[in-house]
Amino acid sequence: MAEIQKERKYWDEHIETMPREELEKLQLERLKETVKFAYENSPYYKRSFDAAGLKPEDIHELSDLSKFPFIDKKTERETQGVGSFLGELCCVPEEEVIFISSSSGSTGVPTISPFTKEDFDEFQNTESRWFWQVGMRPKDRYIHALNFSLYVGGPDVIGAQNLGALCIWGGTLPSERLLFVLKTYQPTIIWTSPSYAWYLGETAKKHGIDPKKDLSIRTIIVAGEMGGSIDTTRKAIEDLWGAKVYDFYGLSDIYGACAAMCDAKDGLHIAEDQIYVETVDIHTGKIIPNGEVGELVYTTLRKKARPMIRFRTGDIGRIDQTKCSCGRTHGRIHILGRKDDMFIVSAVNVFPSDIEAVIRGIDGITGEYLVRIYEKDLTCKYNVEVEKNSDNPESDEDLAARVSAAIKARVGVKPAKVVIHPDGALNTRSEHKSKRIIDERSLSYNI
Repeated sequence: MAEIQKERKYWDEHIETMPREELEKLQLERLKETVKFAYENSPYYKRSFDAAGLKPEDIHELSDLSKFPFIDKKTERETQGVGSFLGELCCVPEEEVIFISSSSGSTGVPTISPFTKEDFDEFQNTESRWFWQVGMRPKDRYIHALNFSLYVGGPDVIGAQNLGALCIWGGTLPSERLLFVLKTYQPTIIWTSPSYAWYLGETAKKHGIDPKKDLSIRTIIVAGEMGGSIDTTRKAIEDLWGAKVYDFYGLSDIYGACAAMCDAKDGLHIAEDQIYVETVDIHTGKIIPNGEVGELVYTTLRKKARPMIRFRTGDIGRIDQTKCSCGRTHGRIHILGRKDDMFIVSAVNVFPSDIEAVIRGIDGITGEYLVRIYEKDLTCKYNVEVEKNSDNPESDEDLAARVSAAIKARVGVKPAKVVIHPDGALNTRSEHKSKRIIDERSLSYNI
């Protein structure tokens, strides 16, 4: 199969380029099956639908899904372990589950994500689709530099193996060891986080390794943070490595990478044959038109172990369902940030991703930053801390004013203060995800 597909543009041309009308017909068929299966096999969904006065037969068209109740992380936590180890959201007995992943628990109790054999195989076929989309071919050597410990993105390496690439299960190796692997085995593709891609490139240079000349990486896949979809951050990583950077997006609640960037780099194609996307108002939960910014809500269309019906992701963004220049018809999601991370200053919605986009494009600073959110006089304020390049002769005052003005031009409201640190003083460099937001507020700021 790998030899047959080697010269194809698409992994699965029929699915990826399906006309919109046919794709939506397929979605409706799968949605009806999923809702019926969930109602008949999940104690939670039966109770929830009955309480809302709804039956699976009430779905006649895709828009009918909007009548059904939402679920969210809180639902997962409250139903997990109730009645069985897998909990009330699950639809199959434990003996049919072959794999579970777990969330980090960074926002509460860790939640598991179970898969049947069929679920897992479809999951990995979708991963193969994304790898093929960013140019991976059987001739490539691929190093999977993601956490394998319970993380849902760990098994995605199997999607690369199914494609036929030579795969190196790197995991979370220390930087020096990973650089040794990169130099010794010369892989052509790596997947890690944006922060770590930047950190690893800087570390390589400090060890006398030129990522462009001494290593063979031509493609970097990033996920887990916003950076891959921020043009200035992506370009900075590409310039550092001399490689193309593609952003992937996934959720522990569904599976590894649910969406991926193509060569057009205009959003991330989401697997609409597997996931139905709605956009809702973050305050009211009411459906808003595709293309408008709101909270993204996902419904799985194939998962059997634990269907996710109207799952509120907490991700703020939009979906563009116009045909992409790459020829794919599946919608492209554009993520602005997390609902939990967004804050409001002087009636302006501020996303840390917008601040990062500014910082990465300013000359004279390292690109490292920290956003500190706090309250003063019962209002929300924020400071931005950056590092000054060691060879920058500019005064701290002038640099702070330049950074502040640039942020205001992009975000709409300037920081209360810009703090300048020397190169290396901020503790934001990380071997994996970086912590760049510190929220010191004690008041409740609902959005």
